Amino acid sequence: MLVLASASPRRQELLHKAGISFEVQPANVPEDPLPAETAKDCAERLARDKALAIAKQRPNDAVLGADTVVVIDNQILGKPVDVADAQKMLSMLSGREHEVITGVCLVAGGKTVLSSESTSVTMSEISPEEITRYVASREPMDKAGAYAIQGIASRWIPRIEGDYSNVVGLPVALVYRMLRQAGLK
Repeated sequence: MLVLASASPRRQELLHKAGISFEVQPANVPEDPLPAETAKDCAERLARDKALAIAKQRPNDAVLGADTVVVIDNQILGKPVDVADAQKMLSMLSGREHEVITGVCLVAGGKTVLSSESTSVTMSEISPEEITRYVASREPMDKAGAYAIQGIASRWIPRIEGDYSNVVGLPVALVYRMLRQAGLK
């Protein structure tokens, strides 16, 4: 049995659509970057911490952990803590390119496999009024970088380079390759 160490509805939907069966058991892991930690290292560490936390409780199951961060100017943008934080993040991203990095960790059969996916996202300029309205919709409040590419924010994203599902929250093709390599698919 594959156990997803995340309560994220987006990750669950992506796995369902890909035909990957799983159970959900969220890991309660603080999602704070460490001082001087790169975005890739942060995403991979958090994915590993989540997977290992659940694997300790379910040693006979395969456990998948994931964590997504947005990075711009070497600054990691996690989930906004409040409305002002969401507005600040969106202002930083407006009219610029940034990276979305998702760390993925699979713990199965006594082995831990860690990887990540990076996608470049170009965001159009967003007016302060649009940012205010978007934040008021509450959509950005539980999203890394304060936006959901699959939602309202899609209107401001003219280009991505890389895996779309990574920007949604889980690089499905990478996950499937990892499951196949582990003999689980």
